[in-house]
Amino acid sequence: MAKGHRSQIKRERNANKDTRPSAKLSFARVSVQKACFVLDAIRGKDVTTALGILTYNPRYASSIIKKLLESAIANAENNNGMNADNLYVAECYANKGPTMKRIRPRAQGRAFRIEKRMSHITIVLDEK
Repeated sequence: MAKGHRSQIKRERNANKDTRPSAKLSFARVSVQKACFVLDAIRGKDVTTALGILTYNPRYASSIIKKLLESAIANAENNNGMNADNLYVAECYANKGPTMKRIRPRAQGRAFRIEKRMSHITIVLDEK
C-alpha cells in the first residue's frame, strides 16, 4: 500500500509521465503484422521523410499511419510548442487488439472461421 495522502500519490505518479508528444489509434482495422511493415519503414526518421515515405507507400496501413503521424505532429506543435522541423519518430509500435470472428460457409455443411484482426497503433515523437 502506498504511503501519503491521495493527492500526494497522484502528484508523484503524474511526475513520472512521458511528456513527449504522441498519438494513438485504437481499434484500427488492420492486423499488427501488416501495420508493422509500414511502422518499421518510418521508425527513427525525421517527420518530413516519414511523411514522404507514407505518402508513396502502396500499403493500406500507410494511409492510416500517415493520418496518425500528422495528428502527432499537430499535438507537438499545439500542446508542447515544438517546431515540426526538429521532430523525429522516436517510437512507433502496434499492439494486438480484439479480433472479430466471422463464419464462411464451406462444402458439406461445414463452417470456416474468418478472423478480422484489429490493432492499437501508437506513434511517439521527440525533438532532435
